[in-house]
Amino acid sequence: MQRVLRFSLVATLAYVLLTFFAGVRANSLALISESGHNVSDFLALLLSAIAVYFHSRPATDEKTFGYQRAGVLAAFLNALALIVIAGWIAIEAVHRLSAPVAVQPRLMMIVAAAGLLMNGVIAALLWRVANDVNIRSVFLHMLGDTLSTAAVIAGGFGILLTGRNWIDPALSIVIAALILWTSLAIVKETLNILLEGSPRGVSIPEIRLSLQDVQGVLDVHDLHVWCLGSQTNALACHVTIDDIPPSESGRILAEINTTLRDHFRIHHTTIQFEDAECEIAHGCIIPVDLSGAHPHHHGHSHSH
Repeated sequence: MQRVLRFSLVATLAYVLLTFFAGVRANSLALISESGHNVSDFLALLLSAIAVYFHSRPATDEKTFGYQRAGVLAAFLNALALIVIAGWIAIEAVHRLSAPVAVQPRLMMIVAAAGLLMNGVIAALLWRVANDVNIRSVFLHMLGDTLSTAAVIAGGFGILLTGRNWIDPALSIVIAALILWTSLAIVKETLNILLEGSPRGVSIPEIRLSLQDVQGVLDVHDLHVWCLGSQTNALACHVTIDDIPPSESGRILAEINTTLRDHFRIHHTTIQFEDAECEIAHGCIIPVDLSGAHPHHHGHSHSH
């Protein structure tokens, strides 16, 4: 993965410089906006490379979950930067629509063809390793770049045939809309992870029902599921069982963890057993004294 990211960084930086200078030479906003798009991709790749490095570092006493959110944070910041760039491209394009500028379509097409090849290769390489939100965010940008570069080639051909220079800023607006659409999807997903939201595709009611189906489980409450990183989900809950010896409750615990692992791909769990009627106050469990005497209460927690 790191080798793919390093190659992508070098190739993207070279193409950023090529498109910017060619865009200035050709007077093409579409090419300059391509350069801006590729700057954001370069930053995305750089953030991702840093995040991959942090992600591989072990957990410590200060960072007990390690650095799994580093990649998520990188993807979030990258997507915000892309939204700003999309806004700038759109505003500049609207100005050019009202006052079209002559462009050099042949130079546009040559540079865009080089970009199409480079972005296509990088997108293909990233697709092979795009299994978390951090790398997927970069893959989406590279895929978007490949499509927008193809649009620049088509636009250059259109200007060459018709001489209509408004095609260039119109293309830029399409590219900006594409950047915005992909970026908002990443912002939504990463913000959900950073705000400890339920993981995408995970149904809390379904988990609750599955756990209540385990033999010996009377009730499941105070159930929380969240993402540690883009690939690791964690769960914590309180499970009411009969007043049985801890040795017997071990079977229930094993079955709960097997259910969570096999059906919901949740490997990191913290399960607390209770055998008393309880109230939930701010996430804490308070035994309810029904008889006037202190009720017998026991809890086991398990984490792996």
